[in-house]
Amino acid sequence: MENKIKLLIVEDDQNLGQILKEYLQLKGYKADLYRDGESGLQAFSPGLYDLCILDIMMPKRDGFSLAQEIRNQDKNIPLVFLTAKSMKEDAIKGLTIGADDYVTKPFSMEELLLRLKAILRRSAPIAGEQPAEFNIGDYKFDPTRRILDFKGDTTKLTTKENDLLTLLCKHQNKVLSRKIALNSIWGDDSYFNARSMDVYITKLRKYLKKDESLQILTVHGEGFKLINL
Repeated sequence: MENKIKLLIVEDDQNLGQILKEYLQLKGYKADLYRDGESGLQAFSPGLYDLCILDIMMPKRDGFSLAQEIRNQDKNIPLVFLTAKSMKEDAIKGLTIGADDYVTKPFSMEELLLRLKAILRRSAPIAGEQPAEFNIGDYKFDPTRRILDFKGDTTKLTTKENDLLTLLCKHQNKVLSRKIALNSIWGDDSYFNARSMDVYITKLRKYLKKDESLQILTVHGEGFKLINL
């Protein structure tokens, strides 16, 4: 049960929201439902959800504003907009924010389910691309589930934390080039992305600090090295 895909639904239409939640739960997903953009934002946390379904016209905070806030916290989580509007401008704005899909009401639940499956399939790790689990000192790291475990104490990683730690594990005791990491995970090696990666390296160091034999060294001018002393 704990491995079920978890969805965040933010929809102010009570009937539609409840029907959508119950339908997706019947299809094997976990789903949390919130009625306005503000409560949806408070519920969101990086790594907690696998996909967000957002209505556009909502009280307190609209779907576009909510999506931008979510994107500020997690640039990779898939977003799907629901709206009663069919205006081209809304579709363009949604896609500009980074929406993965845009569904106009009324819609078929079956069609929405197929779209969700396609998006989740594209965002999922490729089978065979990485081992099922890495052993890092006293930690066990499952990149498929994005779980870092230290003697039963687990941490759910965000997508970028997971991808970066996976690369470090694949290069364990070797230098992981900054350029390779940036191009692989962020798409380019710009200054802004480089600063972002440094933040994620700091987060990973905090996660791994329970085992003093592990270190992520900064190799000046080259990259990073995950070592087990």
